[in-house]
Amino acid sequence: MKIALFPGSFDPITIAHVNILQRATPLFDKIVIGIGLNSSKQNFLTAEQRLQILETVFAGYQNIEIQTYEGLTVDFCRKINATYMVRGIRSASDFEYERAIAQINQTMMPEVETILLLSKPEYSAISSTIVRDILRNHGNVSPFVPKEALRFL
Repeated sequence: MKIALFPGSFDPITIAHVNILQRATPLFDKIVIGIGLNSSKQNFLTAEQRLQILETVFAGYQNIEIQTYEGLTVDFCRKINATYMVRGIRSASDFEYERAIAQINQTMMPEVETILLLSKPEYSAISSTIVRDILRNHGNVSPFVPKEALRFL
């Protein structure tokens, strides 16, 4: 069984995340969306809110599962038997960052292969950081998040 992990903070999920997942689902038997929890990071949404939003957004997907995790992403891959990691790339700087992480992960867990999917051009400017800033300033985030997420935000 081909199991992939799509890790991230998803604080909040954006339409760019959704697009990457929609394009990745046919490639794997199962994709686990891993909501990484980092106690030293100041989150906008709680872990429970992020989990609830993701469960709502991906309710109709048979091969997507959502879980939270703490610690090293490669350790979570071992726990869920994932041999692939899916990541989205928006820019050259994203590529450099993801390349470095993928190479470190490969050293720590050689059996995990990182699959980098390029963002569609229309989504390349969208990030959770920007969406959080709009939310904090009471702006309209509807063009940037899945419609299923709006009622939670």
